[in-house]
Amino acid sequence: MPNPVLVSSAIPPVLSKSDDRALRELATPLLSDNLDRLVGVTGLLRYNGRGKLVGTALTVKTRPGDNLGMYVAMTLMQAGHVLVVDGGGDRNNALAGDLMRAYAVSRGCAGFVIDGAIRDVAAFVAGDFPCYARGAVHRGPYKSGPAHINVPVTIGGQVVNPGDVVVGDEDGLVIVAPDRLPALIAGANAKLRAEQAIMAEIEAGAPHQSWLHGLLDGMGIQV
Repeated sequence: MPNPVLVSSAIPPVLSKSDDRALRELATPLLSDNLDRLVGVTGLLRYNGRGKLVGTALTVKTRPGDNLGMYVAMTLMQAGHVLVVDGGGDRNNALAGDLMRAYAVSRGCAGFVIDGAIRDVAAFVAGDFPCYARGAVHRGPYKSGPAHINVPVTIGGQVVNPGDVVVGDEDGLVIVAPDRLPALIAGANAKLRAEQAIMAEIEAGAPHQSWLHGLLDGMGIQV
């Protein structure tokens, strides 16, 4: 009988501790603005009540409503991996619940990104294990396959490759290739400093704000 789950290549290495720390200090809008505002997953909901997602994508492409591929991926993942699961956006059967969440936490998994459904929502909401999914449903999954692990997948309109860097917070998910990370972190930090300067100007209470009136003046809008 053919193997219902195929693992395509070597499992990608996880983020360095320094990059992990840097990304935890940067909100996803700062990252998105430095990626031309053209990338980022849309349509998934954040189910964890607290906590930030930072990690490296270990990808799974599975038949909708079937989580056998996730089972295999969970045995392969290393601390710092994010399970990124392309379930075709199907919400008829949940691909993960509390037991899988608990096991993933015990293995040091950085979080779940599932283009499909989950269940046991209360357990996710009560904790800080990052979980993003298309929706929730009480019906459980099938476990017959097929599935492919460590292949390019599509999640919420974005292609995700094995080893891509995943960052998620209350505003959503940003995913980027690791070779773009140094420039992205530098650009996001520069934007953070610029926004902090604007906030200081706002809090100072000056009637004329350079960030606001400067833009309007430049466009010939008189107010």
